[in-house]
Amino acid sequence: MMPPRRSSAVLAALALLGWTSIGAADDRDAGHMDHGRHMDQERQGATDGQPKEAGQAAFATIAEIVAILDADPDTDWSKVDLKALRAHLIDMNALTLEATVTEEVLADGLAITATGEDRAREAIQRMVPAHAAELDAMQDWSVSAETTAEGARLVVTSADPAIQAKIKGLGFFGLMATGSHHQVHHLAIARGEPMHGHR
Repeated sequence: MMPPRRSSAVLAALALLGWTSIGAADDRDAGHMDHGRHMDQERQGATDGQPKEAGQAAFATIAEIVAILDADPDTDWSKVDLKALRAHLIDMNALTLEATVTEEVLADGLAITATGEDRAREAIQRMVPAHAAELDAMQDWSVSAETTAEGARLVVTSADPAIQAKIKGLGFFGLMATGSHHQVHHLAIARGEPMHGHR
């Protein structure tokens, strides 16, 4: 008699439970199910009998930082501040999921107004000006930002038509996600090093 096919049974159970994307920043706002991705993850996890996903994006980010700190013999644990990193991740979540954004198309780029209530407004006011400074140093574009009573205003322009098209294609959220300094910033926050004026 053929042994039962365990992976098929697991996949069937997951399908019945309506397993949504594990990587979503907020499971209340998770999008459509990516069955192909989860099938690949299930097969990979089965190779050594251990799951690979931490279960939630912010938790996984903190776990990754903890592993880096733990592997570094020079880590000063008396300065480590994972609560500050969590607060920053909450800001990222609030800005991404709760900000209301209006984009004004300019001949040479975009003028963007981001607003929000309570935590989202505070996150916008902290993150947009800080990220604008990082963006301004990245490419052949000019970036400025200022806080407003309701949030912040971001203006990104360029004299290069190709960069102008990129600015318009990225829009606010694409611009905010541009650059690899986020990971370095997260590690610095966790190490207790002040960056971007973040608490």
